[in-house]
Amino acid sequence: MFSSLPFTLSFFSIMVFGTIFSISSSHWFGIWVGLEINLIGFLPLLVYQKSMSESESAVKYFITQAMGSSFLMFGSLMSYGLLFTWEVAASSWILGLILILAGLMTKTGIFPFHFWLPSVMAGLPRMSCLMLATWQKIAPLFLMTTFLDSNLTYWLFMLFCIFSAGSSIIGGIGGMNQTQLRALIAYSSIGHLGWMLFAVLHSSWAMKTYLGIYITISVCIFLSLWYANVGLMGAMKTPVTNILGLGSTLIMFLSLGGLPPMLGFISKWVVIVTSTKSMSWIFLLLLICGSLMSLFYYLSLFFSLFLVVFKNKKLLFKNYTKKSLIVSLSLLLNVFGGLFLLTESFLYSV
Repeated sequence: MFSSLPFTLSFFSIMVFGTIFSISSSHWFGIWVGLEINLIGFLPLLVYQKSMSESESAVKYFITQAMGSSFLMFGSLMSYGLLFTWEVAASSWILGLILILAGLMTKTGIFPFHFWLPSVMAGLPRMSCLMLATWQKIAPLFLMTTFLDSNLTYWLFMLFCIFSAGSSIIGGIGGMNQTQLRALIAYSSIGHLGWMLFAVLHSSWAMKTYLGIYITISVCIFLSLWYANVGLMGAMKTPVTNILGLGSTLIMFLSLGGLPPMLGFISKWVVIVTSTKSMSWIFLLLLICGSLMSLFYYLSLFFSLFLVVFKNKKLLFKNYTKKSLIVSLSLLLNVFGGLFLLTESFLYSV
């Protein structure tokens, strides 16, 4: 098991320390150092089973992150050569900012630097997929909020909008014909990254809210997959007999797609409300179209697994254990969390 390995805690601590160090730094050199520490701690966790697919994914991930680090360092060096300072707030040269933005987007997997994420996630086990989909996004997204402190030019604002809309569309189109859950989760992650990047332009609070809800739903989904014993390679062919785990997984996927009034709808609603003050209606419409395509393949997965369950004659409710309690609480959080937040916001506005 992943948690029983002797080096897991040490490398996991290094990964967490690198993220915290990167977010806490006030200059680009410290940010680069923190991201490299995070990479050093995360890579050994990718290859703990020593399989060929994990090794291939780890090499792809390392090469991509090295390319992102080179973009980040090159952009910060260009700003340093112009202003003789590493400070984040002092970075004002447009070309340097674009290179830094390209490095952060490459590390995260945002369009047009999304090419590596589906192939890397397709070869990883469940726990590594969860960390790649959640924790590894925190530092780059928080660092993108520093662009709000600088004076965003019109062209930089348009780049943010184009990249965010492209991520949502690619995430919707790419997941249409996927039969593997890992590849589907990867394209879903690309689509949600577009929403987070669009939220960065308007409010750091909206981005943090969206990221927090996305991480919560992703953790609930992987807990349900673990409880239902559904493989990430091909859920369509897996003989599942656990109704609670499978049903909660399907409902949480719908919540991740943003189906109202579930918890995932709240994050998209927050971004829409905060972005209505700007004039970027076209990009917001593209984001919604990409989200609708993502919801389409979530519903396709829902009906496919629903039919598989009813063809299986050995449908069981497993004994009430701690695992089932955790899954039940996660299910209640996703179903009624959105209703609770909507009610609270309505009462607050009144």
